[in-house]
Amino acid sequence: MTLPAGDRVELLDLVARYALYADRREIDAMADLFTADAVLVLPSAPDVLDPVRTFTGRAEIAATLAALDGIPVTFHALVGQVFDAGPGPGTATGEIACVAHHLTERGDGTTSDLVWNCRYTDAYRRDGGTWRIARREQRIDSIETRPVRRRRDA
Repeated sequence: MTLPAGDRVELLDLVARYALYADRREIDAMADLFTADAVLVLPSAPDVLDPVRTFTGRAEIAATLAALDGIPVTFHALVGQVFDAGPGPGTATGEIACVAHHLTERGDGTTSDLVWNCRYTDAYRRDGGTWRIARREQRIDSIETRPVRRRRDA
């Protein structure tokens, strides 16, 4: 079932803000994109690429997303988004494709880019008139490491 255009635009903005806030390390703003009772299920990369680690509620979600602070530079590129109406009023689902770049410094002074090609399977709910993420599961399709010739510091 399709969603009205206005809802699609709001959901596009929601997932784009998640990526932007991740890259800016605005962890509290990221957590606020979730409902108070939201569930975030993440892989245990690099060993497990399917979602296996569960975090419930904004506080737990913010605590795990704070791991981004340990990565000097990230760039989350959204490369595909599909949204559908959910099972009830004020709900929706989505599948988000993302290429997540994680730039880190190696011991020899060079920089490498750890690239995750991943997908988010989302459930959204209207909360106080705003779309929020009620459940997000991340799956990693592939991981690659690339050398970085030059980078601009964040």
